[in-house]
Amino acid sequence: KAEAKPKSEKSEAAKPVTPGWFSLRADLPTWGHVVLGGGLVAVILAIWIAVTTGEPEMRTVPPTILPHPSEVLASFSSLLNERGLITSIFATLRRVFLGFGLAIVVGVPLGMAAGAWRPLGAALAPLIMFGRNIPIAALVPLTMVWFGLEEGQKVMFIFMATFPFIFSDAVAEIGGIHERYVETGQTLGASPLQIFRKILVPLALPNIYTKLRHMFGLAFGYIMLAELINTDSGLGFLLRMSQRRGQTEHIFLILFVITALAVLKYRALAWFQRGIFPYRKDL
Repeated sequence: KAEAKPKSEKSEAAKPVTPGWFSLRADLPTWGHVVLGGGLVAVILAIWIAVTTGEPEMRTVPPTILPHPSEVLASFSSLLNERGLITSIFATLRRVFLGFGLAIVVGVPLGMAAGAWRPLGAALAPLIMFGRNIPIAALVPLTMVWFGLEEGQKVMFIFMATFPFIFSDAVAEIGGIHERYVETGQTLGASPLQIFRKILVPLALPNIYTKLRHMFGLAFGYIMLAELINTDSGLGFLLRMSQRRGQTEHIFLILFVITALAVLKYRALAWFQRGIFPYRKDL
């Protein structure tokens, strides 16, 4: 009886191998993200409930440090109606939109120009390097000296905190465009300004927008610092007053509100990005 021929090495190599969840850089299915992420949240919530259940004096962790989840939820009504949560949300968002919007209006065009014309980039490089390396907290007293204690100080704080990074991202995206696109434009007889407007800017804008989405999240965090130190409204102000009054349950609620707002703005900006740049299917 003839023996079966062994499979060739080529056929063995061509056989697809499905990587496991813990393989290096292996993709997870959507349900895998839900199970793993939701599972960790459930474990944390179970521990939270376990250490905060019972009479206040009998708990493992006192309520002044970590209130029970039900106590956090029960305090939402007072935070909403008595502490002016909605007003504070709009005050914080307005400051971020104004300051970050100003940084975009100035930083993106200037950064793209500096990326296209290197002498301009070289002239501005020392100032941008200085701005990128200043501790964010140091800008609070500086902006208070320069712009006073009113709303302008918060807006300019966000502008000064984000402008150097927006500028640098725009420079990097313009500089990262492959030279063949520029050479093609030159071959077709385009002027330097036409190459900048018709080739460099359209190619760089989608990636610049992606960087702005992430930077907006940082700006939202930066404003908390200014509101914690000097303001009479906003989510940072609510955090500071809740800490002074010992209302830990309000602190947790405000943190949850901040997280929810961050997720919503990220999703909204991503949705707008797909509409603005429909030719980029990878966004």
